[in-house]
Amino acid sequence: MARTSRYESIESRTESSHGASEKVRSIKSAREGRARRASRNPKKGWIIILLAMVAVIVFCAVRTKNLKEKSDDMQLIEHQLETQITEEERRSEELKNQENYMQTNRYVEEEARKKLSLVYPDEIVIRPAEEK
Repeated sequence: MARTSRYESIESRTESSHGASEKVRSIKSAREGRARRASRNPKKGWIIILLAMVAVIVFCAVRTKNLKEKSDDMQLIEHQLETQITEEERRSEELKNQENYMQTNRYVEEEARKKLSLVYPDEIVIRPAEEK
């Protein structure tokens, strides 16, 4: 009896495997149908690839344009700063020259004449007449 039940279970498995094989066939046919539909329109894949490439090219072009504008702005700023540096170096040189001049006797004499109205003892000062 044990053998009979064993055989019956094998038969029931085989019958259920027939049902499973039908399911497998239906799945395979569905896949083949999709594959046939996809193979009917091969242009669709190329169009998607082409659109993706165009999108990448447009992105790169826009990015390049923005970077070029930033580069031009930076060059302008660099030129302005170089000009400013040159002017400040010239100003610094003028201040050094003025400092050296202010340490001479000639400067001291000129300032004494202008601000303190001092003169040498043998000097005659002629001033314009004051208006009344």
